[in-house]
Amino acid sequence: MDIDTTAVNQRRHRFGEHEQVWLFGYGSLIFKADFAYLERKPASIRGHVRRFWQGSHDHRGTPACPGRVVTLAPQAGATCAGMAYLIRPDVFDHLDHREKNGYLRFSTTLAFDDGSQAQGLVYIADPENAAYLGPATDSEIARQIAAAIGPSGRNRDYLTELADALSELGTTDLHVQALVACLPPDSSTDTTDITDSR
Repeated sequence: MDIDTTAVNQRRHRFGEHEQVWLFGYGSLIFKADFAYLERKPASIRGHVRRFWQGSHDHRGTPACPGRVVTLAPQAGATCAGMAYLIRPDVFDHLDHREKNGYLRFSTTLAFDDGSQAQGLVYIADPENAAYLGPATDSEIARQIAAAIGPSGRNRDYLTELADALSELGTTDLHVQALVACLPPDSSTDTTDITDSR
């Protein structure tokens, strides 16, 4: 499959008479909602886990040095916490472009904290897409994240901002925490004064 999934997504779902649709976010959509929404509240989906297995060639990396961003991987009995947004269908024009690097829209059931549920959509980059990188050790993934920078900024900032956002949601993601723990020191925050050589 071609990396750019914009056209495929525009054919996948017809919204018909639906004036609003729930969208589930589990990565940067949690902390960077650059789109209009009618409502926003924590939610979760079952049967999947968040994994840094998708390559980023257009946001947090480049074709020459791709970053790693999250996708969802199936896992029986698992629950993935995130943020749900109630949006109008025309917002998907923006979202399809934002998520064009290998992500496809899938239908899913969202569970809310009050026990209610709703049908919605989620973007997932499956192993068939051309940007998929797949599993690696925590240290290998962390090193790749630390080295990658793209038009949307440093890949390491994506990881740490996601970790902070999940902490604010009160959820623990062991995969994300392990990658943060494996990140090499951030050289951009080194304040050592090297001008005085005496």
